[in-house]
Amino acid sequence: MSSAPTPTPPADLKDRARVAPALDPALLDELVARALAEDVGDGDATAAVTVPADARAIARIRQKAPGVVYGFELAERAFRALDPGVVLERAVAEGVWRDGGPVLTATGNARALLTAERTALNFLGRLSGVATLTARCVRALEGTGARVLDTRKTTPGLRMVEKAAVHAGGGVNHRIGLFDEILIKENHAAAAGGVGEAVRRARAARPDLPIEVEVTDLAELEEALAAGAARIMLDNMDLATMREAVERAAGRASLEASGGVTLDALRAIGETRVDFISVGALTHSAPALDLSLLLESTP
Repeated sequence: MSSAPTPTPPADLKDRARVAPALDPALLDELVARALAEDVGDGDATAAVTVPADARAIARIRQKAPGVVYGFELAERAFRALDPGVVLERAVAEGVWRDGGPVLTATGNARALLTAERTALNFLGRLSGVATLTARCVRALEGTGARVLDTRKTTPGLRMVEKAAVHAGGGVNHRIGLFDEILIKENHAAAAGGVGEAVRRARAARPDLPIEVEVTDLAELEEALAAGAARIMLDNMDLATMREAVERAAGRASLEASGGVTLDALRAIGETRVDFISVGALTHSAPALDLSLLLESTP
């Protein structure tokens, strides 16, 4: 599968709040082609026997639950792949919270619209679900100063578009993969001989990459700070320990809370004054936004 070009690492995580991940059009085309091949195979048997080949129709996609719509690029490609002459009209801007209503209108060959329906809705519903959960998390943190981060817990093959959906929902993209940031976790630190030694090795070997280190207690926090870590992940700490970590760091490093974070817990974590909170659920557990498609025949 093709992939997006390797991005230049930003100087700081805070920069990522302003930069959406670049989506490679070739990757989007390939994702749609694979999805259609999986669903359609050698033909839509139902549409072929029920819909005249020259029939025309309008497909209207509606949002049936509150949330943020994202994913037009993939949904529209699904319709165009089966009917290059389809006329598409967006009824809402991506990344905007709304209660519901019209989303997208597609006018074209009726068979093509019906055959592309599920692929278009799957992409649009999935990515809108990610954007919606992200927006809910962002709302929960309003006024705390903490920002929501995504993780690498993404659907294989869909990482770039899911991270774009997080950005559309108001979240901040963490590293794209293993190549664009050094994130020293427990096993890395153990192999290197400790948190401090791991940070020192990383700073010496790859000063061109952002470096973050995971700590599990206040002793490791002090070790990371002494080694010059600029960003520190607080792994599965309770609220009192997080507050103490913020006091001890005293602005010397950006702090990220991580580990089983839920929407209900976000506000309290944000009030500890950490800088970031990573939420794996944004991409591994976001429910799809409820969307429907209704077809209207036209002359």
